[in-house]
Parts: sequence; C-alpha cells; structure tokens
Amino acid sequence: MMKITDLIKKEAIDLKVKASKKEEIIQKAVELMTKNGNINNQEEYLKLVKKREEEGSTGIGEGIAIPHGKGDCISAPGVAAMVIPDGVNFESLDGKPVKLLFLIAAPNNKENVHLEVLSRLSTLLMDEKFRKRLMEAKSEEEFLTIIDKAETEKLDEKKEKKENFELLGITACPTGIAHTYMAAEALEQMGDEIGHPIKIETQGQSGVQNQLTQQEIEKAKAIIIAADVKIDLARFDGKRVLRTSVSEGIHKPKELIEKALKAENEIPIYHHKENEEESRTKQRKEGNIYRHLMNGVTHMLPFVVGGGILIAISFLLDNYAIDPSNFGMNTPIAAFFKTIGGMAFDFMLLILAGYIAMSIGDRPRISCRICWWSHCKSRNDIYFF
Repeated sequence: MMKITDLIKKEAIDLKVKASKKEEIIQKAVELMTKNGNINNQEEYLKLVKKREEEGSTGIGEGIAIPHGKGDCISAPGVAAMVIPDGVNFESLDGKPVKLLFLIAAPNNKENVHLEVLSRLSTLLMDEKFRKRLMEAKSEEEFLTIIDKAETEKLDEKKEKKENFELLGITACPTGIAHTYMAAEALEQMGDEIGHPIKIETQGQSGVQNQLTQQEIEKAKAIIIAADVKIDLARFDGKRVLRTSVSEGIHKPKELIEKALKAENEIPIYHHKENEEESRTKQRKEGNIYRHLMNGVTHMLPFVVGGGILIAISFLLDNYAIDPSNFGMNTPIAAFFKTIGGMAFDFMLLILAGYIAMSIGDRPRISCRICWWSHCKSRNDIYFF
C-alpha cells in the first residue's frame, strides 16, 4: 500500500514560508510541487488547483489546508508540504489562518490515489500533537520522519483493533474528502478515549471504506449518522439511529457518543418503510414546487428576452453625445424601443406570478393576479395568493 512518504520528496517541503494572501501561497505551493518532478505543465496544474478552490476552500480548519488537483498535466502522484509560521488567510471553514499546508497532485486515471492519501492525511491531522510536531520540525528529514512514524502507528492500530463494537457510525460530506475522514477519526478517537470503541464507515469519493457488516449492525446498541448527504438507511431497520451533521461529528464527538449510549431514552427506532413514505411525500412536495416555479419562468422568459433585445436596440440607435445621462432615450426611435422594452420588463413579474398561481390553482388564480395588478397594486395593498 502506498504511503504518504512515498509521494513526497525532501525537495518539496518548505518549513519557513511567508505569504500575505491565499493566491500567493497557492502559487508557491505549486512551484514547490514541481520539485517532485511529476508536473508536466505547471500553469495547467495551477489552473486545476485554483478551479478546485473556486468550488470551496480546502482550508479544512484548525490551521490546515489540503489543496489538490487531478489532471493530464500530472505524470505521477505527489505531495508537497509547507509550514507557514505567521499563517495566511485561506478562507478556511473556521476562519482561522492556515499554518500547515499539504498540496496533492494526482494523474487523471481511475486509481484515485490522491483521495486515498487525502483521507489518511485528514485522519492524521486530526491529532493536535501531530500537527504541532510537524510545525516545530527543524528539518525536512525530521518532517518526513514524523509523518512516517504517525502513519505507521495508525495503520498498525487499525489492524489490531477488535471487531466488537458497541456503537457504529457513518460519515459523509458533499465533497466526500476531508471532512468525511476527519469526522470518522474524531468519533473513533473519542470512543477509544472514553472506553466505548466505535466503528465508522466512511462514504467518500474513493468509495465506501471500513464497511459495516450485518453482524456488527445486529450487535450494535446504536448507529451515529454524521452526514450532510443522503445515506441509505435500509440496513438499519429496527435499530436506534442518531442523525446529525458531519461538522457535529468533528467538533462534538463526545456528546454524540454519550447520547448514543443513552439510546433507549433519547433516540427513536428507525423503521425503513415509514421513512420511505416520508421521503416520497417530501419528494412529491419538492417536485410540485419546482413545477409551479418553472411554469411561471417558462411564460416569463419571452418578456425577459424580448425586453432585453428591445432595450439593446435602443442603445444601438441612440446618440450618446446628445445627453449621456439619458442614453437610450435621446432620439424618438431609441425612446420608442427603450419604452417598449421597459414595459416588457415591468410586465414579466405579473406573468411570473400569474402563471405560478395558475399552476397552483388553475385559471381562478391567474384571474386573482390580474385583479391584484389592476386594483390592489395601485393602492399599494399587500395581497397574498
């Protein structure tokens, strides 16, 4: 199995980085990554990393950032690391400055090596003592030694762990990367600490890991679901299930475990068939809302498009030099198109509301909207349909 230290060279580690903003630190990290010798096109890789940041900051909190990129410009997986003693604003989820950064690069193939490494990094970085040792490392060699020792201990610990768990859990986040594994690690660590071991199944981008067996589910007292995405709970029919967010799993593992241990008093038994019906009802309601909205939008679009084109024509036909502040209305022909276009824009709200109302209550409702437009609106009355 590939380890973190197999992917990072001494030359791709910098323990004294200074930067004033996020863009600068990313640029420096990418330059550091090229020293691994696995980047074919540095500019393309930089674009990949920036694109990932646009989707959501990889500053996962507690002074840590794990930016990453996957693409054809990468010949082999690699990791670069840096310590930023003074910290830098990375738009992290907890608002804290980043002082420890790991940049990951992965080639565009099906192996998803970067996700496996990312999950292990996230797990190790949950340990405050581990983070502190990394930031206090005096040399690149010491930095690598600290990682290798911690990773080896963690892997050995998982092999020796007994398969007799009082509690079980599942963690999952929308991206299926860092927070999924951080929540799992926080819950497992706290379970060991208070003497109630808990097994956590992670559902991330690299697939389901540490999967719960049916035998374990039958023996478990309760199941903790710390997830911000939909989880299939069918296999937990008849068990007590505590559902919460992935952030709660990271920040409040002790409270969750203690609540799960008091399952008889605080957690209801999950019945799959009942919840299926609830889900179908919710989906029907959401589907109806979407249908009503789209009925209004569909009829409104011609007024938006047509009005916009007419206003654009008015600018095209007008003379800006006559009166810049009245551009679009200076000449009679321009004023004509601008006026008609403006009326279309004003009218589109009536069309939107009217056809949403029609979708909800058929023709009587659209009549109500027309009545409101002609009568109540002129008196500034508030009318609810």
